[in-house]
Amino acid sequence: MSESLDLAAFPADFAWGTATSAYQIEGAVAEDGRAPSIWDTFSHTPGKVAGDDHGDVACDHYHRWPEDIALMKRLGTDAYRMSVAWPRVRPAGDGPVNAAGLDFYDRLVDALLDAGITPNITLYHWDLPQALQDRGGWTVRDTAEHLADYASVVAARLGDRVTRWATLNEPLCSGWIGHLEGRMAPGLTDLTAAVHASYHLLLAHGLTTQAVRAAAPGAQIGLVTNHSTVEAASSRPEDIAAATRLDGHTNRWWLDPVYGRGFPADMRELYGVELPERPGDLDTIAAPLDWHGLNYYFPATVTDDPQGPVPYAREVRLPDVPRTGMDWQIDAGGLEALLLRLTDDYGVRKLYVTENGSAFPDTVSPDGAVHDPGRTRYLEEHVSACARAVRKGAPLAGYYVWSLLDNFEWAYGYDKRFGLVHVDYGTQTRTLKTSGLRYAEIIRAHRESHA
Repeated sequence: MSESLDLAAFPADFAWGTATSAYQIEGAVAEDGRAPSIWDTFSHTPGKVAGDDHGDVACDHYHRWPEDIALMKRLGTDAYRMSVAWPRVRPAGDGPVNAAGLDFYDRLVDALLDAGITPNITLYHWDLPQALQDRGGWTVRDTAEHLADYASVVAARLGDRVTRWATLNEPLCSGWIGHLEGRMAPGLTDLTAAVHASYHLLLAHGLTTQAVRAAAPGAQIGLVTNHSTVEAASSRPEDIAAATRLDGHTNRWWLDPVYGRGFPADMRELYGVELPERPGDLDTIAAPLDWHGLNYYFPATVTDDPQGPVPYAREVRLPDVPRTGMDWQIDAGGLEALLLRLTDDYGVRKLYVTENGSAFPDTVSPDGAVHDPGRTRYLEEHVSACARAVRKGAPLAGYYVWSLLDNFEWAYGYDKRFGLVHVDYGTQTRTLKTSGLRYAEIIRAHRESHA
């Protein structure tokens, strides 16, 4: 092995997995009763996605899922984080259930379990039915209630076999990037809409937690949030204040309400937008969780930017630091720090790293292999960071690499490749990369350390 990893730090039942999401891999966007989502609309709007790419076919996982499960088995993973497409199960967002859509996930879950792989299902990974967007989307309260209703349908069907459930994936991206920055669906740039969307997303999380518990007793329910460590670019008071604001925008706004602290007062004042609160909402949002999922990719270093957009903090590009193909700074120490923050500051009792990975411009070599030393090194460094966090008391129960497959990377289209498996989008040929082989080695070595 190219790096000695402290794999003995991880418990014997530690989950080693990969992660995907429905719109990014499934394709078949108009088959078997599926209706359009906001990402179908956004990606088919010229200029919104690099190369005007879209998810119409993606990795064709809807038809090729047996091959993809075989790849998981080859890696030796025993967990798989996937999402259910809301517009495939309930095409209008509410109203009739599409039996063919539920049947697809029923077959997929059975096949995963037959392969010895535990599914971890995310109920909302950004593919809001377009029909609900036309009625206000996440800016209106009804959408939160519709998510809970849809979740109860899925949990009632699959809850006899699926125990690990996530309500939402990265509500920060849905709320801020989709409604404030406009770089993701639905593509709005409206602070009031963004704050209202953020509120309703967290309300949806709470309502969905209740709905899944009612439909599937014994379900283990969590929330998946994405975070960055935030540091000031200098010791100037203005930069330190900017770092506090970005931390509030990126981290505290999404964690404090979930852990019973309410929405941060400093951020409420900064946004200056009245929240659409009703009595009892904060208790709903703070429903106790069984686990928390952390998605981590990069840290942030910021300087004060009073003329910029909310939160008036501009990220500074540090020189001479390693970066991925996304131009994201590589800092495995940030993963360790965030795991410990969730443990120590928020009292999380069970953690998963639900996404962690890196994009690089991979190519297939003449020998048919895909050599990706950058991703392999990234994987080793971040697994090491997880081990350090466990040694320091983080209750980490599993690690999911983003991603199993190269896929549709949202506004970046197909140009950015995160997969442990290379996908030729023209032929749909799958090729396990060197990083995937290394991940298989790590998994095997961990199991041997507990044999």
